[in-house]
Order: sequence, then C-alpha cells, then structure tokens
Amino acid sequence: MNTALAVTSTLLWWVLYSSMAALVFALIGWSVLRWSERCAVVFNRIYLACLLWTMAGLLLVFLVAAWEGALHPPYGALLRSGALRVALVLDMLIGAILLWRLVPRIDARRIRPGSACMAVAACMAIGFGVATALV
Repeated sequence: MNTALAVTSTLLWWVLYSSMAALVFALIGWSVLRWSERCAVVFNRIYLACLLWTMAGLLLVFLVAAWEGALHPPYGALLRSGALRVALVLDMLIGAILLWRLVPRIDARRIRPGSACMAVAACMAIGFGVATALV
C-alpha cells in the first residue's frame, strides 16, 4: 500500500512541477515565437508542447541522476556529467520537434523549425542559468 501511495505521489509531483515549469517556458517561447514568426501564435498549443517537453526533460534528468547516483545534493558533479550533457541535447531536440509539430500560427500554418529551435534555445538558456544559480 505504501508503495502505491509513493508512486502516486511521485507522479502527481512530476506533473505539478512540469506544469509550473511549462508555464514559464511557454511564456518565454510565446514571446520568442511571436517575435521570430512576426505573426501571432497559439499560446495553448505552446503550453501543451512545453508541458510534454518539460515532462520528458524531467524524466531524462532523473534517469541520468539515478544512473550517476546523484539523487541527493550536492549536484555539482551531476552538472559536470557528460551523460547529462547528452541528455540536455536530446531534451533540446525533443523540445524543438514538439514545438515545431504542435504549434500553429494564427493563419493555421506551422511555425518554422528555426523559430522552434530559437525558442528552445532561449528556454534552455534561462532554465540552465536558473539551475546553475540554485546549485
């Protein structure tokens, strides 16, 4: 019974933290995409793409941390890990693909892949800056 409660609690916190981070990334991505596309983009689709991206990213970072044995502070060694760098590149690729495939412009055309990459790069730069400032 305790195991089921622990798994349920973990999944709920995973979704909660992912949705909070996705909102921040969606706001950043919305402003970058609006600027780079020179056209309005659909915010709720940006949020959906960012939510799926954040959930996948948190799962990737957790798997790397578990593989490295760095589930508890200090996380300095994890940030210097080569496996985390590979996971972050994979995470950026997932984010760019999700944004490109899921986000339409107001005129119902898909955003350009370059715009999706720029939005992902802005989100990752801010996210990594916050993560390294907290460590």
